[in-house]
Amino acid sequence: MTTERERHFVGPRRGQLVFALVFLTLSVLLLVLIGEQTTWVKKAKLFAQPRFWPAVSLGGMVLLGGLHFYQLPWRRASRYDLWETRQWGRSAEYALWFMGYVFLVPLIGYLPVTLVFVPLLARRMGYRGRFMMGISLSFALMVVVLFKGILAVRIPGALLYEYLPGTLRNFFILYF
Repeated sequence: MTTERERHFVGPRRGQLVFALVFLTLSVLLLVLIGEQTTWVKKAKLFAQPRFWPAVSLGGMVLLGGLHFYQLPWRRASRYDLWETRQWGRSAEYALWFMGYVFLVPLIGYLPVTLVFVPLLARRMGYRGRFMMGISLSFALMVVVLFKGILAVRIPGALLYEYLPGTLRNFFILYF
């Protein structure tokens, strides 16, 4: 049975409790770890301290996240909260794909990893036909040509290239 306070809550209910809990937990965790991540410089003004503004912002996040959680009229997760959390998980999946890509490029190389990840992501999004796989491979190749060749973006060579013989290693580091 819903209370009067729950019935008059302004805004969508789904995801509010989970968001408030996750936000508050991460904010407190970051505030606890601030001593390891920043320094306090001697003989520097308060507003010029490297730790001051991050501490102010994290303190504000903890305070406002705590107020958000306190003001919620319910304390139980509903099926709508869980549905909303699954939706957030779908978005987080692509961030994990990107982190895997960033992790593998220095190990295997920009061209091979791009040629594998773009078709895999296209397949994950539902494009499974030969034509779309061809387009995704062409797109991956064009991205590498654009960034390495035309824009001359300096991407470090892969660890795998160190095992190649001298001239071939230089060629791979420059062009792949």
